[in-house]
Amino acid sequence: MTTQPDVVPGATMRAARFHAYGPAENLQIEQVPTPVPQAGQVLVRIHAAGVNPVDWKFRKGWLKDYMPISLPAVPGYDLAGTVAALGPDVRDFQVGQAVYGRGSGTYADYAVATVASLAPVPGSLSFDQAAAIPIGAATAWSGLFDVGNLQPGQTVLVQGAAGGVGHFAVQLARWKGAHVIGTASTGNVAFVQSLGAEQVIDYTTAPFERAVSGIDLVLDTVGAATVERSWQVLKPGGILVAVAAPVSEETARQHGVRAGTAMGNVTSQLLARLAEMVDAGTLHVQVGQVFPLSEAAKAQAVSESGHGRGRIVLHVAG
Repeated sequence: MTTQPDVVPGATMRAARFHAYGPAENLQIEQVPTPVPQAGQVLVRIHAAGVNPVDWKFRKGWLKDYMPISLPAVPGYDLAGTVAALGPDVRDFQVGQAVYGRGSGTYADYAVATVASLAPVPGSLSFDQAAAIPIGAATAWSGLFDVGNLQPGQTVLVQGAAGGVGHFAVQLARWKGAHVIGTASTGNVAFVQSLGAEQVIDYTTAPFERAVSGIDLVLDTVGAATVERSWQVLKPGGILVAVAAPVSEETARQHGVRAGTAMGNVTSQLLARLAEMVDAGTLHVQVGQVFPLSEAAKAQAVSESGHGRGRIVLHVAG
């Protein structure tokens, strides 16, 4: 590895961009300037990028009123790749080093990321697998531990247990020593059981609120009506932690429970800990469908459908 950048100053790169809010078809592959890392940043050559629901929510304009972005915009946060160039005074990484974490505009050949949001790729994983981790696992960690304060012996219900956040939440809750219940579609029941859930409710055949009660913590990755139906399964004083959208604290008080929102803050320290768990076999990564960068619009359309197993990934290079 070296400190010499592997990109030519002033070069262009491929990126998936949208110029206006709207459907997935608005996402087009274009040639754009390669970003230049600033102080505290590195430039990463993207080998794989995770596709998160927040990506298409930005594209549809759902978040523009309170999280405005400048158009045209390149979506994407999760990344895995190799360091291509270092910003001024960056010494934590070396050019050529394999890293994963959170960046900005990762649906592209290159993206910048802060040193504080990167870590070395787990040695046992491919780039596609590593790109499926950052936001999903960080959100699960935040919801269960930082917000939910999950303790050994407590019971947690993971709504959407096969998804990009849910499949990490099931494993992390079991690692903590909790009793884990998950909801999933028929085709994902066995998968969620394999992750360590002691009970899996097929939501296509039976309402979960008829199957469980007295739950200490509900981690909801689904949103909408699922949240409203989840209040009644909590024990008094329990907590509902939302991922898809914030929930009403007033509604929580009416039910005698608490509410919180998982933030999914991706830090080098958490990434390093997750990498250790992955390499030790404690945490397993599920990659869902994989698309080339040229099919970024299709990947977002699949994500928008709300169904699937694990994290959708864009395979960019390598």
